[in-house]
Amino acid sequence: MVVRPGRQDSDVEFRSLLATIERKLQIRCSQYKEDYIRRRLLSRMNATRSPNYQEYHKLVNASADERELLKNALTINVTKFLRDPEVFEVIRRDILPAILKDCSRIRIWSAGCSSGEEPYTLGILLYELNLTNKNMDAIIYATDIDDEILRRAKEGVYDKATLENLSDYQIKRHFNPLPSGKYEVKPHIRERVRFQHHDLMSGVPVGRSFDIVTCRNVTIYFNEPQKNAVTRLFAEALSPGGFYVMGMSEYLGKEVEPLFKSYKPLQKIYRKADTTQ
Repeated sequence: MVVRPGRQDSDVEFRSLLATIERKLQIRCSQYKEDYIRRRLLSRMNATRSPNYQEYHKLVNASADERELLKNALTINVTKFLRDPEVFEVIRRDILPAILKDCSRIRIWSAGCSSGEEPYTLGILLYELNLTNKNMDAIIYATDIDDEILRRAKEGVYDKATLENLSDYQIKRHFNPLPSGKYEVKPHIRERVRFQHHDLMSGVPVGRSFDIVTCRNVTIYFNEPQKNAVTRLFAEALSPGGFYVMGMSEYLGKEVEPLFKSYKPLQKIYRKADTTQ
């Protein structure tokens, strides 16, 4: 059975279901595009053979297990270590050395970090750079709105498939193989990463004076005003000339383009502009 709710049942029941999701799952549905929410709901409705929003709403109210599955479906973010290797090559080869040329301190914010692959990737790059820069003071702040996925990120345990872009040396040097066949991030990488809960819609950055902010494949789920608000948030969080790294399919809205200047447009990397001029 493939569920295709008709419009006659969709609007009222859909809105009612959204209200329950916001109340019980603590997910602000307004921060996602409606089409995205509907697709994720239909996926769970098909999985549970729920014929319409009303019946699925009843299931969500009755089943804690389904609420957890729905939360995972709404906040899912497919990721892996060194995702888009060309982006991380620019960070490794150009950006990190440029920041550390005149200063041994570096602060990075990995926003919407999901299950932790991105901040740990940045930790690996920093560790390898530290081999030639012994005095480096580097911290990565990794944030997400989903407490469960943050718990998993803190554990630092991953399937081998997520490591496919790493070299054999990097896997051996930075991960412990487990009896389960999974791999655990070693302490020398974990110690540089600080995980914490943060809502990008709060309007308040997790900190300021960051050298790099990465937020990749998160704003694709936001509407245009929300994208612009988050971009302003990142500009506020960055130091002058700091770097903003977006997802490959993301873009700067026209309203916020003046906040940044292009650095590596093919890799969607920008620098904070000097807006005082």
